[in-house]
Amino acid sequence: MTNLSDYERVLTPNYGLPPTIIVKGQGCELFGQSDERYLDLAGGIAVSALGHCHPDVVKTLTDQANKVWHLSNVLANEPAIELAKSLVAATFAERVFFCNSGAEANEAAIKAARKAAFDLHGSDKNEIIAFNDAFHGRTIATVTAGGQSKYRTGFGPMPEGFTHLPFNNCNALEIQISEKTCAVMVELVQGEGGVRPICATFFEKIRAACDRVGAALIVDEVQTGMGRTGKLFAYQHSEVVPDILTSAKSLGCGFPIGAMLCREWISEHLVAGTHGSTYGGNPLGTAVATKILEIINTPEILNNVIDRGQQLMNGLNQLNLKHELFKTIRGRGLLIGAVLKDEYSGRAGELSALTMQEGLMTLVAGPNVHRFAPPLIISEAQIVEALDYLDAAYTRFVG
Repeated sequence: MTNLSDYERVLTPNYGLPPTIIVKGQGCELFGQSDERYLDLAGGIAVSALGHCHPDVVKTLTDQANKVWHLSNVLANEPAIELAKSLVAATFAERVFFCNSGAEANEAAIKAARKAAFDLHGSDKNEIIAFNDAFHGRTIATVTAGGQSKYRTGFGPMPEGFTHLPFNNCNALEIQISEKTCAVMVELVQGEGGVRPICATFFEKIRAACDRVGAALIVDEVQTGMGRTGKLFAYQHSEVVPDILTSAKSLGCGFPIGAMLCREWISEHLVAGTHGSTYGGNPLGTAVATKILEIINTPEILNNVIDRGQQLMNGLNQLNLKHELFKTIRGRGLLIGAVLKDEYSGRAGELSALTMQEGLMTLVAGPNVHRFAPPLIISEAQIVEALDYLDAAYTRFVG
């Protein structure tokens, strides 16, 4: 039987050594090699929005696999066109570019914003403002846009033209933004940065500042999109409309796909040959994502996100009254982070390990935040079960 010794021997060590090998998933449950069962409050890092092996998604994938898998973008395919039409109908966007991951979607967003600014204003308008503690991917450009130096160390030199400001700080934004700014790039909930929601006023200020200087507003919804916050996309909680939006993760629920959605004034500068992706928009991925979008963008799923998110938040607050572990518990919908008190600083990984020992998959968001991103289909009873596991894990942690 394949084991973790094999993993250590043949795979690169950049992920560390995982605690176990998973062989099967169904709904909100995962199963290991010895049939040990875990309740999933991690969702593959906010990916498995419809749980594991959702029957409608499996059928769609299987049906498409028996038609055509790959064509490249020298030919068109029906599923890609249908998915683009559905995304345009459900959002502000007028055009869609498909790729394979969140990092690729954000790379496309950066290139599109830069190209539009170059064509309209010249080469001096190239600054992209991003924010401290942000995460936008692991390519050289997206890791530069991200506001966490630990992901850049050793990979320099980094591309020029990126400026990082404090998140949710209106004054810093007003001081920095200028006619040389081509875009502001922001997450509406900083995921890897500690599950920090954007302030509504700050989001409005970014939009106004972008309008004033002719810059594009790029909203990174790789983690918050596809129903995670109780709206199809998190920007829809406000009146603010972006110019560019990126999506991945739950867009494919585990099948690799990403998308950059944009307005016409951006897309018209991506003329033939300016950007591309060999696998982007392949029939398999876009067929799967079309079915996922159809299922998620319904009152049944979106209302469940709100209800189960509130149930989980309330339960965590009750556990915190008992165990006194966290400074604050924050987030939106089914993306929640519990911030450790100073006396427990740096120990979020221990909490995640303990919950797994109890039979519950959870996440961290940095060393000080215990993060939860379960499938959007999770039930009331499963949240109750998860809270029991958390109670046991937290008891062990403080004891």
